[in-house]
Amino acid sequence: MKEEFLHFIWQHQLFENRPLVTSEGETVEIIQPGRHNLHAGPDFFDARLRIGDTLWAGNVEIHQRASDWNKHGHQNNAAYRNTILHVVAENDERVRNDIGAIVPAAIVRWPEWIEKNYESLVRSRNWVNCASQLYQIDPFRIRFFLNSIMIERLEMKIEAIEQRLAESKEEWNEIFYQFLSRSFGFRENNEPFERLARSLPQSILAKHHDSVFQIEALLYGQAGLLGNELFADEYYLQLRDEYHFLAQKYNLKPVGGEQWKFMRMHPVNFPTVRLSQFAALVYRSQGLFSAILDKKTIDEFRILFDIKASEYWDTHYSFNKPSPRRPKAFGEEAFRLIMINVVVPFLFLYGNYRNKNYLKDRALELLEKLPAENNRIIRRWKESGLTASNALESQALLHLQHFYCEPVRCLECTIGHRLILHRPT
Repeated sequence: MKEEFLHFIWQHQLFENRPLVTSEGETVEIIQPGRHNLHAGPDFFDARLRIGDTLWAGNVEIHQRASDWNKHGHQNNAAYRNTILHVVAENDERVRNDIGAIVPAAIVRWPEWIEKNYESLVRSRNWVNCASQLYQIDPFRIRFFLNSIMIERLEMKIEAIEQRLAESKEEWNEIFYQFLSRSFGFRENNEPFERLARSLPQSILAKHHDSVFQIEALLYGQAGLLGNELFADEYYLQLRDEYHFLAQKYNLKPVGGEQWKFMRMHPVNFPTVRLSQFAALVYRSQGLFSAILDKKTIDEFRILFDIKASEYWDTHYSFNKPSPRRPKAFGEEAFRLIMINVVVPFLFLYGNYRNKNYLKDRALELLEKLPAENNRIIRRWKESGLTASNALESQALLHLQHFYCEPVRCLECTIGHRLILHRPT
């Protein structure tokens, strides 16, 4: 039996033997089991217990066998000095703390059916452990849980933004521009897009807000995609000449064209196409961050991102290589990903920083209005009986699978809890 299961038993007080009794024969009354510690140190902090006639405040350590205390070196570790109870499944050894005081031990027992449920869950061979048992859970409870999981996922996205804001002394416009640029890389080219944005401040692009051609020249040139080809078409040569002039004016140095990925990628996602679409977005919105603060509905955001690459790219995917005519509009899937990964986190965080709760509410409402993602993981959840009705729920399911199901954190999951505590009939 894993110790994490014993943690679960202690935290939820699922004991079969009540009251608990120490190895010295004193009864244990649990007033507060303590805060579960997921880091180094005792397993539960700030517990409050009545052992015999004495009220104790301190920490609780949990082991399968009492002898594990010494095996783990706790007898020499001052961090365990304030352990007021040693909770064990097998009391095979009396133990002492680092100053030689005996640590009282209490053996716990639990209903056999709880252990069987746990073993059945964690040893499942389904793609996620609970896949074949989800039908046992009230759908309302699952939906409520997904809301809390989505907040957890949103907080993770926000942490990365907060770090960059702190580094930049809260330059919201510039950091939003960098994150938005990164999102145009759509995984394969995230890093090059971000390096490009960092090397080309938004303030420079803003000086050319009346010329999409100059914005393109700055982006392509700074991206290192305007080399010294001898046989190039007119548009390419014009961009290159314009960039050389602007690079001298602003003392710019390209980030290096070798970093961009084109292989094994759908041509509509080529960085050449995405850069032109990004230029169109910069051109039509004078101040990207203020533009998203002004928008309220999904339709308004769709209008903002209703962009396409410039006319040259209707007949190209790469420079100097003509292709059959196909306008390169910004698709619905790309729009959805940027809303989920950039717009919503920034709206929520800005609302939090400025005490504007309506922005936080708007961010969550946008997630509820956006269609659910359609990828392999979401389809597998659907096959298991859990269908995402919107982007909020699909994001929650992605988070659940990656951060709870894959590492088998069933004991930290509400769904896992319900299944483990589902008493057999």
